[in-house]
Amino acid sequence: MRDSFETMKKVGEHVTIDFLGVKQEYSPDFYNKIIYKIAKKTRVEVLNITEHKFKPQGFTCLALLAESHMSFHTFPEKEIVSFDFFTCAKISPTAALDILKKEIKHERAVVRNFDRSNKGIYEDVYSTPGHKKYYVVDDVLENFISKVGQHIEILKLEEFGNSLFIDSELQV
Repeated sequence: MRDSFETMKKVGEHVTIDFLGVKQEYSPDFYNKIIYKIAKKTRVEVLNITEHKFKPQGFTCLALLAESHMSFHTFPEKEIVSFDFFTCAKISPTAALDILKKEIKHERAVVRNFDRSNKGIYEDVYSTPGHKKYYVVDDVLENFISKVGQHIEILKLEEFGNSLFIDSELQV
């Protein structure tokens, strides 16, 4: 098990986009057509699309792909449409950006793009607003709750090697 963990790195790419200032409510069919346009451009296979309409408004549209998933979540009361695309295919999901920005009328788009891999990110609890410190976790060596209820973790960090965390605090 450890050998496959240590040799595995990137498993796919993930992009999320929050469209802000979306004044128009689009139909589920509109989003389904966009999913198929993106699938054609990125050469992924749509296996199934399912939708759920919320009351009084908004809906989720989820596409199961042979290579992972794509989804839309709408929040008309907040003028937000959120898009999510994860794929382990060879093409980057950011290829969807041009289609999305053209099709969905919006004031601003917040794009987050990241690799999914065996490297975890661990936020330092001493981070302050505007200045956050994260550690890149290469491996979880130990992870348990002690007899007295403390959460004990020994993590192999990219920056410091083996490191002890007690209740999410790095011990130095």
